[in-house]
Amino acid sequence: MTDQQFPTDADLLAGLETLVDAWISVPEAAELQGVSLSAVRTQIKDREFVAVRRGPNNAVYIPAAFVTAEGPLANLHGTIVVLADGGMNDLELLTWLFTPQEGLVGDGAPMSALLAGQKTEVRRRAMETAF
Repeated sequence: MTDQQFPTDADLLAGLETLVDAWISVPEAAELQGVSLSAVRTQIKDREFVAVRRGPNNAVYIPAAFVTAEGPLANLHGTIVVLADGGMNDLELLTWLFTPQEGLVGDGAPMSALLAGQKTEVRRRAMETAF
């Protein structure tokens, strides 16, 4: 029997740096949406989008694709809930959203498919992955 190595949080975060092309800080997300910092923290707490600590200051950052001037990307919350309910932590969830899969539009990442309006297909795949 061989030892199976599972990725650590540090490995997942390093991988995210190559998968996610743009990040925004909590203050930047607040400014983009025209809301307070506490409103963005509430959005994170309510799982409207997911954020991670990264960078030299270990500050909280959000993938830029998650936030629009109108607020959190509408199709994202349900997918986050499905993946989290299936046992994924935030780093695993983000990795899944930004890792290309065969048969999805654009670059093949579920996040690109969500942006292209393929919520149903992404949620179907999320349910298959999570359960």
